[in-house]
Amino acid sequence: MNTPVIIAAIIVYISGMIYVGFRSNRRNSDIAFFYLGGRSLGPLVTAMSAEASDMSGWLLMGLPGLALMTGLAEAVWTAIGLAIGTYVNWLIVARRLRIYTEKLSAVTLPEYFSKRFGDKKHVVSLIAALIIVIFFIPYTASGFAACGKLFSSLFGMDYLKAMLLSAIVITCYCVLGGFLAASTTDLIQSIVMSIALVLVLGIAEGITGGFGNIFASVRSMDGYLDIMRGFDVASSTPSSYGPLTIASTMAWGLGYFGMPHILLRFMAIRDPGALKLSRRVATVWVVISMGAAILIGVAGYGLVSAGILAPYVSASAAETIIVDISRFLASRGWIPAFAAGVFLSGILASTMSTADSQLIAASSSITQDLLVDFFGIKMTEVKKLMLARISVAIIAVIAVFFAIDPTSSVFRIVSFAWAGFGAAFGPLVLFSLFYRKTNRAGAVAGIISGGAMVFIWKFGIAKLGGLFAIYELLPAFIFSAIMILVVSNLTGGADRSVTDTFDRVSKMM
Repeated sequence: MNTPVIIAAIIVYISGMIYVGFRSNRRNSDIAFFYLGGRSLGPLVTAMSAEASDMSGWLLMGLPGLALMTGLAEAVWTAIGLAIGTYVNWLIVARRLRIYTEKLSAVTLPEYFSKRFGDKKHVVSLIAALIIVIFFIPYTASGFAACGKLFSSLFGMDYLKAMLLSAIVITCYCVLGGFLAASTTDLIQSIVMSIALVLVLGIAEGITGGFGNIFASVRSMDGYLDIMRGFDVASSTPSSYGPLTIASTMAWGLGYFGMPHILLRFMAIRDPGALKLSRRVATVWVVISMGAAILIGVAGYGLVSAGILAPYVSASAAETIIVDISRFLASRGWIPAFAAGVFLSGILASTMSTADSQLIAASSSITQDLLVDFFGIKMTEVKKLMLARISVAIIAVIAVFFAIDPTSSVFRIVSFAWAGFGAAFGPLVLFSLFYRKTNRAGAVAGIISGGAMVFIWKFGIAKLGGLFAIYELLPAFIFSAIMILVVSNLTGGADRSVTDTFDRVSKMM
């Protein structure tokens, strides 16, 4: 295997990301710029950084591995739910949130919640910040784990050392450049991811002799290509996908309304009028990229059937499919080895683009929402910037401990964290933008009930099986929405000053 060529391609990519961090560092004049980039993002950067930070290693590792080991059903319905959620989020949330947060001078999601509901004691921002820290740590850890799996599988490195190296690189450019560096690198990373997806799919198709041969290799598995059924490759048994399971799987799309690292992109665009273009770019990219990832998974099974790749024992193990294709290519000469380096850089891009955004969002919750807003600690802008960078490093260290287990599934970790944010924040974001009577009590009830229900359903109710064995985001999202509505009305609705601001902002939409 031409390892030096692959390493050279990856080093060039990583060096470019760190360089962006150094360049962006010059513009970080205050804490607001570090966390929101001075609301200076263009429509293309806004769109692609939002979606790159959204997809993470799940796109190039989790989704292909899921499709390979379970067939089309779960992967396709998940992708459909995410595509719909992406479009609707850009359509109804992006512009309103951008205008509202600028009107309130809010630079973080928790700060927006507190100012939106007239919470002078910052109780809402405290709870929201704690939720962000709780769920972003395992989410960030999944990115570190994906990078660790990449280098461990490819170069035979010790998993822990590979994961630590990846964490250090990601933390480095986040500490240096803040939100602007994260967003700029996310644009670059989305391009690398796109190139990797297209090339991997094309090469897999070429190796197997065409899509005809690929689909012929899986037709013998009853239900593999049926989106209403599915097939468990590990146990060689067909599955079944009824209406409830489909609704549960599509509920992934609800998560978009509560993702802090995506919502921050809406808040940071320079011109709210450009969000229409951003919406189109983001939606098209999401549909094409997820479709390619699913086909890579199916093609991966074709490669296994042809004896080119070794069989996988689980969806978690199959998450290295693109790595294994890259290893195969690297043994075929210098040019294929360089292409393999591009593929692997694509995996790095997908994981780094999410982990960096999560580090920035979690850091802002600790520094701005907890220390400055809730505890009222006074400090200069220089000290705030220093503390912001220190908190990025501390969160990264904690995430490293969560990523120590090399057998953890990237798809499953992301699934749980996604549910947590979607249920805790998603309903509240929608109510804050469209229901003027929402008040502080309702906001607190919504965040706590949504976040708690994710744990209760996942580790308790879902174990009953049957109708209860659904994705925890769906029941938790519904429960949170009900609590916001009921508690807000039982406690007298919003104060006059809050509704007056809501009415003024609504006229600006």
